[in-house]
Amino acid sequence: MGAWATLWLTAAAMLIGLALGFGLALMRRSAQAWLSAPAGLYIWLFRGTPLLVQLIVIYTGLPQLGIKFSVVESALIGLSLNEAAYLAEIIRAGIDAVPKGQVRAARALGLREPQVMAHVVLPQALRIIVPPLGNSVNGLLKTTSITSVISMEELLRRTQVLIQERFEVLELFSVAALYYLAMTTAWQLVQRRLERHFGRSELPPTGAGA
Repeated sequence: MGAWATLWLTAAAMLIGLALGFGLALMRRSAQAWLSAPAGLYIWLFRGTPLLVQLIVIYTGLPQLGIKFSVVESALIGLSLNEAAYLAEIIRAGIDAVPKGQVRAARALGLREPQVMAHVVLPQALRIIVPPLGNSVNGLLKTTSITSVISMEELLRRTQVLIQERFEVLELFSVAALYYLAMTTAWQLVQRRLERHFGRSELPPTGAGA
């Protein structure tokens, strides 16, 4: 079913993109040029070129170099690599927004860098990262439709196939639009709950312990 393909493609691309994006964000923030420069180049390249072009290069261009991927693999790789570039900047901005004084204080207490990141930086950065991250999921749900150009059997592609069989253009595109609307609306409800959860203050209420 096209809607199911859209959902799993969105989830898989987002998870892979998050993992890659987190690594890119840490590299981008590094004082070492051999780490920050490649990350900056990657982000510049994938944010500065259309996803459509990236998908075509992966699916039809790389085979000319002897690197061949299936339709599903090409769609997943293209979406993940593209999403990672945007998520890297979201994560980097969230980390940079954490007050430097808190980081220095954690280091002064003897915490190692991984501990500082896990226990001090990330819990606070999440409150900043979650809203744009949720918007990225919403956008990715709709962006998966671009993979139809390489014949990925997602919602839009399945709709196009049915139109060729039934010649019901307006009706079938309207149904597809309703499916997208239902999926994005459901995600918006989840996103609001996540924002409320991570938006809670980590500080105790006024007068606590008095």
